[in-house]
Amino acid sequence: MSLHDDAVLVLKAYEGGQEELRRTYLDHLAAHPDGMWKACGAGHLTASALVVDPERGRVLLTLHKKLGMWLQMGGHCEPQDTTVAGAALREATEESGIPGLTLLPGGPRRLDRHPIPAPCNWHLDLQYVALAPPDAVAAISEESLDLRWFRYDEVAAVADGSVVRLVEAARTAL
Repeated sequence: MSLHDDAVLVLKAYEGGQEELRRTYLDHLAAHPDGMWKACGAGHLTASALVVDPERGRVLLTLHKKLGMWLQMGGHCEPQDTTVAGAALREATEESGIPGLTLLPGGPRRLDRHPIPAPCNWHLDLQYVALAPPDAVAAISEESLDLRWFRYDEVAAVADGSVVRLVEAARTAL
């Protein structure tokens, strides 16, 4: 099965209550066989994961190098990715430096479509939740300006609405 096919199955099974956006993602994939890849000029799917330490009531955010915003870990799918969940876990592990992350079962917790500069135009993000192992130690990657743990109640002061909604979805799922 291709990564494109996996994304279609994930989206068909998605029950996060964002029906119009889910349909937009599925329509995009139906119209664009290359819709998983950065080269797709009409936009492309991305995979991200919010790293959560539920024992301490906190999340790990990265200060994105290009955007200068506090975000969850995530990014573009790569040719070696066989599943969207795998891509999200790979990105979270690479960007957090934390080995042993596990995705919360049940698929993505949110979808977020946001504009990006041309030539790509749109990111259609599938947002997962990754659980940090006890005593996880984060390490900044080359894609980040900073990496920091925030208590749940601190996120709204540093991040945009999409991250706040993802934290709320993660807390509900936990």
